[in-house]
Formats: sequence, C-alpha cells, structure tokens
Amino acid sequence: MTSDDERIALFLDYENLAIGARDGLGVSPFDLGPVADALAERGRVVTRRAYADWSYFDEDRRLLVRHQVELIELPQRMGAARKNAADIKMAVDAIELAYERGFITTFAIGTGDSDFTPLVHKLREMDKRVIGIGVQSSTSALLPPACDEFLFYDRLPGVDAKPVPRRGRHRPAAVPAAPTAPTVASSASAASAAPEPVAVVEPEPEEEPPAEAVDVAKLVASTLAGLQRTADGPVLGSRLKRAILRKDPTFDESDHGYRGFGELLRGLAEQGVVMLTQGSAQGDPAVDFPEHGPDSSAFALLTDVVAALGRPQLSGLKDQLRKRSPDFSEKRYGFGGFLAFARAASARGLVDMEWSDELGDWVLSIP
Repeated sequence: MTSDDERIALFLDYENLAIGARDGLGVSPFDLGPVADALAERGRVVTRRAYADWSYFDEDRRLLVRHQVELIELPQRMGAARKNAADIKMAVDAIELAYERGFITTFAIGTGDSDFTPLVHKLREMDKRVIGIGVQSSTSALLPPACDEFLFYDRLPGVDAKPVPRRGRHRPAAVPAAPTAPTVASSASAASAAPEPVAVVEPEPEEEPPAEAVDVAKLVASTLAGLQRTADGPVLGSRLKRAILRKDPTFDESDHGYRGFGELLRGLAEQGVVMLTQGSAQGDPAVDFPEHGPDSSAFALLTDVVAALGRPQLSGLKDQLRKRSPDFSEKRYGFGGFLAFARAASARGLVDMEWSDELGDWVLSIP
C-alpha cells in the first residue's frame, strides 16, 4: 500500500439500502458487489459494518458475510424507537472509530436517510472525507450535498436493476412485512395443532469461476473507467494494478499468460483495448482508452440492430446483439452496464433514447 491510498471505513444503514433497492430498483437481495468495486477504485476498505435487524434479512446476511462485512445486530423494537436506535448506534460507532483510528481517511456511509446529515458534517469537521451511498428514489435531497462524493446505487456499474415505473418520491417502510402465515380451514384446529419443526437448509455456497474464465480485458477496462471517473490526472499502471487487486485479491496476470502487469498492458494495447503513454516514472506508463478503439465496432453493431428492429426497448436488446455477436460484452470497452453503453451511443449521436412511462423502459431509435 502506498501513502496516497485512501483508507476507507464502510458503514451501512442496511435496511434503508436493501428496502430502497427492492422497492425502487427491483433488486433483491441487495448486491454489495457494485459498492465494493466502486470503493476499491477509490482506496482500501479497512472496516465494513452493516446495521439491521438481521432476522428480516437471512439471505442478505449470508451474502454480506462473503464480502467480509461485520453484522451489527439491532433487535426488534417498535416504531420510531427502533429506527432511532439504528441511527444512534451507527453514528456513535462512526465517531468512535474516527477518534480511535486516525489513519482512516474516508468514511463511506450507505444510507438515504437525512438523519445522518449531522454525522456527515461532524466527520468532515474532523477532516475526514465522506462518500455517501444510496438508492436514488429513497435518498433525501438533503444528504448528497453534505457529502464530498455521493454514489447513487442505481448508477453503479454492475447493478442489475429492473425497470420500475416512475412514481412520486416516497420513503420505504422501516421494516419489510413479515411473512404471512398460511391460511387454515378452521381457527379452532389451528389453535390446537402443534407447530412442526422446520428444517432450515443452508444453501451451498456458489463456486467462484476459475481464473481462466475471467475476461482480463473486461476487468482492466471496467477498473480503468472507474478510476478515470475519480482521478484528477492520468491513471498510472501501478495504480490500476492496485485497484484491480482490491477488487480481486486473487488476481495474477500469470493466470492469463503474462509474466508481469506491464506485459499484460502492452498486450491489451496491441488489441486496442487500452493506450499506453509515458508516465511519471520509468516502467510505470499512463493508461487510457484509445480514441478509436474496438468499441467503434460495438457501437456499429448496436446501430445495425436498432435500425433492423425499428424502435426496440432497452430490455432484451443486449440479447439481440449477442445473436449477431455471441461474445459481445459492453464491459470489454469500460462500460459498467448495457444502459451506460447505450447512453454513450446516444451521447455520440448514434441512437436516440426516449423514456416510455407506458412501457416502463427506454426506447431506442436511429436519429
């Protein structure tokens, strides 16, 4: 680790995030992966804590443990008292950590609740950088301006959001509804029947893909794009390598046939994925995307398919592209998702994008 790496403490108001993602984006369970990747591009996450009544989030709990998140249990209480307990516990822990761990430079606060605005102000008074994280539809307008940077979960690369019809802004309920008990034919028989024990079967952990299955061009391009969104200057190869290792600590360029990271970058430059120029130090090149790289053929494929289909919806359009080019992936060109790729094509004037309230989706057409 070098001195210019930020040391990040991640605090999650988990119920706010999970319910906001479920109700606003159709994402359930909440996927922390895009958040972890975004923070890995900004620094080294040294603390991960999530606050919730975990009896409501069994599946989420297992996913968070895989991301090495410490789960802080907040037992069930009633109404506002319960909500305030979550806010106060998280705020006290964050301030305590700021005093005890002076090496922490950045606090990432995952919530959309404006009640955390005083915490953000206090952390900034203590010379800490604050990154807010929230779902756009459930984030208070007061919170983002208080932060040094605010990441809307909806826009993070890798978030697989389902189109949700636009409605007025609303706050999600504090607690998801408890499962409804099965209907019984007779209340008397229900009262007399003893509940049978239920066997809880833990799901088998998903196996990670082997290193050979990882698309190294996609990994490098997506990480480079993320660094460029936050960098003040050129992205050096050494910084790119550190960010990739924060995303995937098992990354090794030798698994992909290269003897070193510099050789990997030169190989990708020959493929037109990246462009290398002289950096500030010998052997540490600056990495950028070429002005006319292989993404031009991808944009041409998109325009051909849109022209052939007339006015297709965004949903399902990627499958249409893969019918023509089975290996198509927008991530190979540094785009975090297909929506970002389509927006890039729209910004270049190649396609028009129009939101349809009736369809609850984007509709594309040729200008």
